[in-house]
Amino acid sequence: MPRSARVFGPAVLLTVAVLATLAGLVVGGGAEPLPLQDAGPVVRWGLPIAKLFVNLGVAGTLGGLIMAVWALTPKQREFGAALDVAAASAAVFTVAAATTTLFTFLSVSGAALTFDDRFGAALGQFLTTIELGQAWLTTTLVAAAVTVLCFAVRNHTALVFVTALALVSLLPMAEQGHAAGTSGHDQAVTGLGLHLVFAGVWLGGLLVIVLLRGIIEPGRLPVVVARYSTVALISFIVVAFSGYVSAALRVGTLDQLATPYGLLIVVKLVALLALGGFGALQRRWLIGRMQRAGASGTGSARTPGAFWWLVVGELAFMGLASGAAAALARTATPVEQVPATDLAQPTPAELLTGEPLPPPPSIENYLTLWNFDPLWVLACGFGIFFYVAGVVRLRRRGDRWPIYRAVLWVAGMLLLFWVTNGGVNAYQETLFSAHMLAHMLLTMAVPVMLVPGAPVTLAARAIHARKDGSRGGREWILLAVHSRFAGVIANPIVAAVLFAGSLWVFYYSGLLRWAMEDHIGHEWMIVHFLITGYLFAQSLIGIDPVPYRLPYPFRLLLLLATMAFHAFFGVALMMGTGLLAADWYGAMGWGTDALADQVLGGGIAWSIGEIPTLALAITVAVQWSRSDERESRRRDRHADRTGDAELEEYNARLAAIAERDARR
Repeated sequence: MPRSARVFGPAVLLTVAVLATLAGLVVGGGAEPLPLQDAGPVVRWGLPIAKLFVNLGVAGTLGGLIMAVWALTPKQREFGAALDVAAASAAVFTVAAATTTLFTFLSVSGAALTFDDRFGAALGQFLTTIELGQAWLTTTLVAAAVTVLCFAVRNHTALVFVTALALVSLLPMAEQGHAAGTSGHDQAVTGLGLHLVFAGVWLGGLLVIVLLRGIIEPGRLPVVVARYSTVALISFIVVAFSGYVSAALRVGTLDQLATPYGLLIVVKLVALLALGGFGALQRRWLIGRMQRAGASGTGSARTPGAFWWLVVGELAFMGLASGAAAALARTATPVEQVPATDLAQPTPAELLTGEPLPPPPSIENYLTLWNFDPLWVLACGFGIFFYVAGVVRLRRRGDRWPIYRAVLWVAGMLLLFWVTNGGVNAYQETLFSAHMLAHMLLTMAVPVMLVPGAPVTLAARAIHARKDGSRGGREWILLAVHSRFAGVIANPIVAAVLFAGSLWVFYYSGLLRWAMEDHIGHEWMIVHFLITGYLFAQSLIGIDPVPYRLPYPFRLLLLLATMAFHAFFGVALMMGTGLLAADWYGAMGWGTDALADQVLGGGIAWSIGEIPTLALAITVAVQWSRSDERESRRRDRHADRTGDAELEEYNARLAAIAERDARR
């Protein structure tokens, strides 16, 4: 079995995936003829199969890249082989995406496939003017670029950017997963995007291990599998959570699980639970046995054989889940997705955001309403877990870590969770004042708590260093911190310019409207505000290593100058007579003065910065005082060791000068 795993494993995956797709189409009715403009059986059955190969191509691409970047070493043949797998998978991804594009056009237009100018003109119009066609064209072109780069790039660091480009290719697919303007659109886009990424990494990483079975040295196999197992565990959590979010939006209530769509959801759930069991068995039993056998030098064929049988079983269930997912995309959902434009009497808020207005704002509603964003639920959860795990690891080996750092980090993450999922997030899309409150908290309050947590220092001390030439979390973090780019943006002057200047650029350009209309723009906005605020706080009170720090007096001057510029922005909003994004915030239908709400937002921008500014100033002053105390103690210790030799030498020099002057 171990020798044939390279052929048998992928064959099982592909066979089960195709059969599950066909069975799912029969159960869900996804391949039934349409009453109007039916494109024929080839398109009805071919489109889901093409999307299945898109998903498998994505999985192989991401799996090969992630394994090369995270688990494998450039010193070994396995590294180049993993990139070859990624390149071949990206080629499959490209061809499957092009085929899906053609089948999608035939499906929505009802046109017959011909090779005349009229068909070409219609296809060209679909690709260039219709949002669905533009999305699939973008996906195909980016996939083609990733294919070329996987063949051409072998630099370990540059592969991070290739991986990022591969992730970008999934954005159009994620935005197609839920009708625009319908309820829960933002959660559906985020959930589907997370599902695509982590399901692909999970499946693709396992597939790479199977295909590289004859290349990875037997002694290294347990190490590589253990690293993959960590990625697989994270992927399992994300896939389960994002799958629940997507299912809840589309299924609604439990009784809808009896529908064809619900039955396919149940199939995916069964496959997910089975894969979780396989993963637990792998982590708790097989990896340990393989490591012990390798350490003793008496490894038998029994353990590897059991491992490969387990891998083939995992691939079979992954194929089942992949096929069910492809069939689900063609199955009618129990909860009908109705765009706001098709509602009988849509409100302005529903036309703009896809959601009705929340209750009138009040302190109680700000504290009790929730509008969850799956991305930031997971980001905050993982942020707290890994930080606490690092502190626990340090304490178990006898190292100290100040408790106040952990408290501040957890408090900052909880505040970030509330801002991105609580009442502020419920109102920020419809009220400018709520949006400004979110901005100020993200860029000022949250970083002031996170920076003293010193996450880079904790990671450098808690994560085990690798010695085989591969790069894990510690290596990538330190590489990023000491890179030239980090040296530029972490410079105190640059950080201050980014912090204050981005205010004006964001609010007085098209970025504000993009962040309101597009969910991707909204997520970018959150990340941008967090990073600029973090860099500014890091330049003032940071503990983590940076290339350059200003002396303490200049830190206070920089803080005062930057916050004065920041306050001027708030005053400009308060005194302004023009409404920002007037056709957005001014058209929500609150029945109140939108300009007055903008003035309130300006007051928030001006006033809410006072508390973080005071906290930063006090922290800088305390650090300055402690620095002077440490310097004094250092000089006293040096004087005790040398018997005040430097002082006596200095006094003798003064005496000699005085004696010489007296003789003259």
